[in-house]
Amino acid sequence: MTIRLLYPANPLDLTQADEPYQTEYAAALAQGFNCSLFEFDNLAFDEFKPKPRLNPDEVVLYRGWMLTVEGYEKLVQFIERRGAQPLTQVQAYRCCHHLPGWYEICKDITAKTLFFGKDADFVAELAEVNWPGFFVKDFVKSNSDERGSVARSPQEIPEIIALLEQYRGEVEGGVCIRQLQAFEPDSEERYFVLKGQAFAREGDVPEVVQACAERIESPFFSVDVARTVDGTLQVVELGDGQVSDRKQWPINNFIKMLSNLEQG
Repeated sequence: MTIRLLYPANPLDLTQADEPYQTEYAAALAQGFNCSLFEFDNLAFDEFKPKPRLNPDEVVLYRGWMLTVEGYEKLVQFIERRGAQPLTQVQAYRCCHHLPGWYEICKDITAKTLFFGKDADFVAELAEVNWPGFFVKDFVKSNSDERGSVARSPQEIPEIIALLEQYRGEVEGGVCIRQLQAFEPDSEERYFVLKGQAFAREGDVPEVVQACAERIESPFFSVDVARTVDGTLQVVELGDGQVSDRKQWPINNFIKMLSNLEQG
């Protein structure tokens, strides 16, 4: 299996990866990966011209900016038209990208969550829900401005949803209301699962991450885990690995992990 990594190009220098991916792109090339660059913004205009071009029968791993499910489907179509194949199919992308895609599979190891349309009557819907607070997000992201995503009562939820729309331009998919958890400070850690094998940036892989590796049918995804104040490790979030930041992962550790792709 021949792997090609696909990165967004720097708009100011199309021979280089976009700024957040420059170090990873350089390290991948140094490791011997085939890599291509493309103009990310041109996807919106149905234009896809990767350089170097994709070769038939290659398997393409995208590493770049987050895409909606519809945007990722368009990228997959472009890849397939060139005779190559995406490592991650659209269904697997949706499973890890949208919280409802993985919640039922992992509900015993993550916070209780309810799903609604953005215009739901949250006061009425949550009248019988006795939680200490609510963490509000759409299917993908939470509100990142100083107001944050924590609602102490259902009455505060519409304000957070409005901020999601204001700053992100849309509410993607729908609204997730998660039971508010008390986590130990600085306990969150990102893991990756590649071809069914879980990887840690250092140390051992926790059981909850191994559980995700066994349950989730995706070739490459991230798992964020944090420890609650009672000492329980809990899954905070899953994400498609192609659009997941490395966080604290040293670049050499990350590229070494990706090298396992060439072995299958």
